[in-house]
Amino acid sequence: MATTYLTLTNSVLRELNETELTSGTFSSSRGIQTAVKDFINKSIHDIYNETGEIPLLYARTTQDLFVGDNEYDFPADFRKADMDSFSMGPKELVTNGEFTSDISNWTTGDGSPSHTTSGNGRLNLNDAAAYQAISTTVNKQYRLQLRVLSPNSSSSGLIVRVGTSAGGTQNLDTTAAVTDFRAGKIINKTFTATAQTSFIYVESDGVQLDVDYIRISRNDIANRKLSFISYDNYLQSYKPTDDTNNSGNYAAPLRVYILPNYTAFGVSPRPNINEYTVSYNYYTTHTDLSAHGDNMSLPDRFRTLIVDRAKYYTYMLRSDPQHAQLADRDFQRKLRLLKVDYATKNDYMRSDTIAESIATNIGARAN
Repeated sequence: MATTYLTLTNSVLRELNETELTSGTFSSSRGIQTAVKDFINKSIHDIYNETGEIPLLYARTTQDLFVGDNEYDFPADFRKADMDSFSMGPKELVTNGEFTSDISNWTTGDGSPSHTTSGNGRLNLNDAAAYQAISTTVNKQYRLQLRVLSPNSSSSGLIVRVGTSAGGTQNLDTTAAVTDFRAGKIINKTFTATAQTSFIYVESDGVQLDVDYIRISRNDIANRKLSFISYDNYLQSYKPTDDTNNSGNYAAPLRVYILPNYTAFGVSPRPNINEYTVSYNYYTTHTDLSAHGDNMSLPDRFRTLIVDRAKYYTYMLRSDPQHAQLADRDFQRKLRLLKVDYATKNDYMRSDTIAESIATNIGARAN
């Protein structure tokens, strides 16, 4: 069960023999209560900084690229990028093709398409149809992947079409019998676009079925790693050409760099189409807790670590160095053990900081 901001704050107040807060009084806290709330966030920031690059703080994200735009902001919780992880591939053109929480962005073509929470969320078609318009490039080949399931056995089944209008068959017209996919079937087809706007249309032909996902992307764009270059290298070797703003110099990006302020990354050359996506790994940072019900971003096992650190700051505020030293000692001891635990259990030895912590802790135990 996730630990809330209120729970963390009261854990500290309780140990300090101070009046605890409730969900109703949390926003109107005063004095030491407000200080403890601030120290909770400060303590979580400290833990993020101290634990370095453990897998727990690792995330992966994607960024769609746009014609002529070469610089893109990092996520709000970004702390540090794994420069070896940058790769580029075809952009996913279908919006909400995973149907995780609803069927928004899909238009009813016939009957009453609906959402089901089965699996990770699905599009339910019971003798119904739905479609969506996507942007495509004329004469380029695309790959369509779709997974469909049905509880029924019937000679009827799924109709999949791609064309220049809803239900049009100019680019693709395929069917699959229910007997082919009662346990789930993946349909994998290619088509060549004949217009800048294409319509993906799915229909159940007299039978109930669920569409698990629908994905469409360029078939001629391969996934590949982007080479990392320093910003100085970019300025000297590539920026003069990129800054000419000549679309004739636009092409598939080959390189990635980080801006000096570390708030964004750039690609070179500038993208020549809107159908690329860049994926990369990064280490997250803490976003301050605000409301009483906000959950901390760390697992519950970090709770006592946060409390010890917040106690340290509170004792220092109270000019009580003796108790502050005891709280800091508990914090440092638990932090060392936590680093070792994550380093060994997750086979994480990439960071020199973690390796040094392990060596320090082993030496301390030996003594």
